[in-house]
Amino acid sequence: MARLTRSYAALSEGAPVRLAKPTSNLFRARGATTSGLDVSGLDGVIEVDGDIAEVQGMCTYEHLVEVTLQHDRIPYVVPQLRTITLGGAVTGLGIESTSFRHGLPHESVLEMDVLTGSGEVVTTKPGDDLFDAFPNSYGSLGYATRLRIELERVPPYVALRHVRFPDAASLAAAVVRITDERAWEGETVDGLDGVAFAPDELYLTLARWTDEPGPTSDYTRRQVFYRSLQHRSTDRLTMHDYLWRWDTDWFWCSRAFGAQHPVVRRLWPRRLRRSDVYWRLVALDRRFGIGDRLDRRAGRPQGERVVQDVEVPVDRLPEFLAWFDAEVGMRPVWLCPLRLRRTDSERPWPTYPLTAGTTYVNVGFWGSVAVGPDAPDAPRNRAIEAKVAELGGHKSLYSEAFYERADFDRLYDGANLARVRSLHDPDGRMTDLFDKVVGGR
Repeated sequence: MARLTRSYAALSEGAPVRLAKPTSNLFRARGATTSGLDVSGLDGVIEVDGDIAEVQGMCTYEHLVEVTLQHDRIPYVVPQLRTITLGGAVTGLGIESTSFRHGLPHESVLEMDVLTGSGEVVTTKPGDDLFDAFPNSYGSLGYATRLRIELERVPPYVALRHVRFPDAASLAAAVVRITDERAWEGETVDGLDGVAFAPDELYLTLARWTDEPGPTSDYTRRQVFYRSLQHRSTDRLTMHDYLWRWDTDWFWCSRAFGAQHPVVRRLWPRRLRRSDVYWRLVALDRRFGIGDRLDRRAGRPQGERVVQDVEVPVDRLPEFLAWFDAEVGMRPVWLCPLRLRRTDSERPWPTYPLTAGTTYVNVGFWGSVAVGPDAPDAPRNRAIEAKVAELGGHKSLYSEAFYERADFDRLYDGANLARVRSLHDPDGRMTDLFDKVVGGR
């Protein structure tokens, strides 16, 4: 904390306050920085005491889980990628298969310290303006340096059932039932997510925590997790491997680098089959335009990058997927049900105003779509934004956004965000959220 405050004081007067952070899980352009806040040393777990942990803001979930599993516990929601930080999941958004029970990562935070734009470290709790506006603010209100979070006790293993559905409507009905009953066909469901491979081939993976010993699968070797959904109805993983089942192949995105080809997979070291390695490869591609050059040489239409996660109400899921197939045409897509844990107001988290008591489904899709010369104008991404808003949903802001200012402020309660920001950053040292996510500043 001393280094952090010294680095703040060393910034030139009026300079933007940003992190000097070497890694990121963001997929949108950001302005270059020559200096920033020194957060080195704020990457650890301070203490685990029963069902509570004190954690520094830059601690990755990989390290956090490594510590909490020694106490037979995990955070209520563990996002899928190892290098997401706890502070990042709270100021951004995280989601995982326990979100149908526990909501989003910030909903299990009991207290946090935030370095604001004024240079003050503020301790804030649920119900405070700063705390409630913080989720989805992406550093525009400050940076979390310490968080006190709830933990869930877990056994060593996870038993899985992969249930196939013939259409999106029957899958949506199952999501409603499981979310309400926390069970399926008489068996408890502790984790719930799924994959839609085609309009008539959709799966929900039902996870049950268990301490029953037995053989387990290992998808860090030759087999690929998402393909297993199509080939087996049951499975079993250690709790550790379940939490990181999507990280090894970055869901299915590793196939773009050849990492799922049997020969390449044997040669690609296991320690380098992880999301942060693939992210660096994507960064190189973006820097040098490798993919665009290959498309031009092959005579393929110019591609538009479509990397998004959106939440739509579960009853509108079939409509969204049908539209998505017709207008975008990417498969597979990830499906993750969500219901807010907090219900003390209709929309308890104003900067990401989902409605309390409503079940949503996160739809995640990551890839490139052949568009042609219009690709730089992002027509598919703009259409997705409009459709999600029409259906009463929202989209996460970790990737590109193309909203007009008025629409953005309406969807993400810009007036309240500006009010809270003026209280803790009167000089505007933190970059405005719209300028960050739409303007790339």
